[in-house]
Amino acid sequence: MSTVYQELLHGAHDAFRVIIPLSENRIPMTRHIGWIPLLCYVPFVFLAALARRPDTYLIRLLLLPGVIYSILLAAYRFTWTQPELNVYNWGQCLFAAVFIAKALEYAFNKEGMLKVGESRPGVYKGKARGAVNANGSTLANGNGHQNGSAQPKDQQEPLQTWWYDAFELAHTMRGLKWKFGEGVHIPPPDRPQERGAFLRATFISFIKNFLLLDVLESLVKLFPGVGSPVGGSIFYSQLSPPLRYVVSTTIHMLTGSALLAGFGMVYDLITLFAVGVCNSSPRSWPPLMDNPWISESMHEFWSKRWHQLLRQTFLVFGGYPGKWIGGKFGMVFGAFLASGLFHECAMYSMNRGYDHSATIFFALQGPVLVLERLWKILTGRRVSGWLGRFWVYFNLFVAAQPMVNAWHRRGLGGGMVIPPWISPFRIFVLPLAQHLVDSLHK
Repeated sequence: MSTVYQELLHGAHDAFRVIIPLSENRIPMTRHIGWIPLLCYVPFVFLAALARRPDTYLIRLLLLPGVIYSILLAAYRFTWTQPELNVYNWGQCLFAAVFIAKALEYAFNKEGMLKVGESRPGVYKGKARGAVNANGSTLANGNGHQNGSAQPKDQQEPLQTWWYDAFELAHTMRGLKWKFGEGVHIPPPDRPQERGAFLRATFISFIKNFLLLDVLESLVKLFPGVGSPVGGSIFYSQLSPPLRYVVSTTIHMLTGSALLAGFGMVYDLITLFAVGVCNSSPRSWPPLMDNPWISESMHEFWSKRWHQLLRQTFLVFGGYPGKWIGGKFGMVFGAFLASGLFHECAMYSMNRGYDHSATIFFALQGPVLVLERLWKILTGRRVSGWLGRFWVYFNLFVAAQPMVNAWHRRGLGGGMVIPPWISPFRIFVLPLAQHLVDSLHK
């Protein structure tokens, strides 16, 4: 019996290594083969197209294993070998995890992926027939709104084919006008909704986020160890404890601010392409964040203020299984556990080992929300006010430091985000600062 078990275990290991090979067996990424990982996502697009066609449930289930295999192939078979580009391996595996979650949802939803008001893919029911804006625009009031309401027709309707729906479904993250996105908080518009003015405001926002990210990334790279591709701890043991934590908190805040600026820069760039080139409606591109720094509870932070791009990913990987096991509390705990594993398991591709500080931080957010719920039960009031904001800042700026430290120890800070040859801060500001320092020492 033990021999059979060992053979099964050995076979499972070999099969795993076919899909996710050891680092030395991966193919170095070059410009000559960069098209191959992109080609691996073609089966996923086909699956998304089938999810917008009725009576395709069985074929979607049969297609799912091949889709997951091709996505894992794109993520783990090819690798960035330059040390400063190692962080791209993490990025492409995070990307793959998002699309695997999408594939699971497309395959296991028996009725397919429905838009708000549809009874079947492409078929609206009752009063919703013809009422949903084809561009996916949603109206917002001054306090933000929840996604899912049917809207009047906009100026120009794009071609509503199932292939258009497939690409639309594949790229949507918050589910604007889709059934799975009902209830997601969408921040109110912060830019003019007229096309030309919207594009100008978005371009200005892109430049601001680019310059801010450039400054923040350059400053992080000035810290010894932390700023190298090899990585280093944000907790410098040679410093006295008070100074050590002042430095670690500074690095932590620079890192978090850089991530926010990076999110904003990429979102602005995609928005410019979607609205300027693809003729998408400006109302299909609401703000990414809703001013997370003013959150007065962690519930407010995670449910409204922070971006909701990965909400569905975490529900698929952990929230829905958790709800099946433990109801509403299981759903919350499962979603946050999935979030932690999502951030950590993708880092396996960097070949720097595991450190589950991120898993622990995100998994603890479930108990944090339970504590806030207990506070409301015991006091009759929600967590709010300056004490609530202090509570949020403690979680974000103190409790999250081990997670950021784990990322920096494996080379996050040394990764190339803004190439040095297009970095205004490194081309102009740093040399000028160095010249001033040198002149003072003369």
